[in-house]
Amino acid sequence: MNGSEIATQGSQYAVGLVTVALLNAGLAQSKNRSGLLWFFISLPLGPIATLLLVAMKKQPEIE
Repeated sequence: MNGSEIATQGSQYAVGLVTVALLNAGLAQSKNRSGLLWFFISLPLGPIATLLLVAMKKQPEIE
């Protein structure tokens, strides 16, 4: 592997993490939770955060 292949793989990994974080933010908002908070939680946890969100119940809406 040369340097450019490693850089390409690293950037693809980063794009994947950000994509998962964005999807998790949308999922969190659909469950009446903070999308921004879950975006940042998802960056280091990735798919584990997705599993947590899927397992959580939807919170009641604040009036």
